[in-house]
Amino acid sequence: MSDPYRAQLLARVDELAGEHRDIDRLLDARLAEPVVDQLQVRRLKKRKLLLKDQIALLRRELDPDVSA
Repeated sequence: MSDPYRAQLLARVDELAGEHRDIDRLLDARLAEPVVDQLQVRRLKKRKLLLKDQIALLRRELDPDVSA
């Protein structure tokens, strides 16, 4: 894997991880409110899970399992 491509992947992982953290904080704030918008919470959780999957995929591309 070329260094520029690896740097791009690392930057994308950082970007997605930042968004994942932001959504986590937003979820905490939403769940602490007296009236919880369940639809918004479900959407945020779904987006957070999608981000987690994308991060995992990119990390596997960065460090593939050599023994496989």
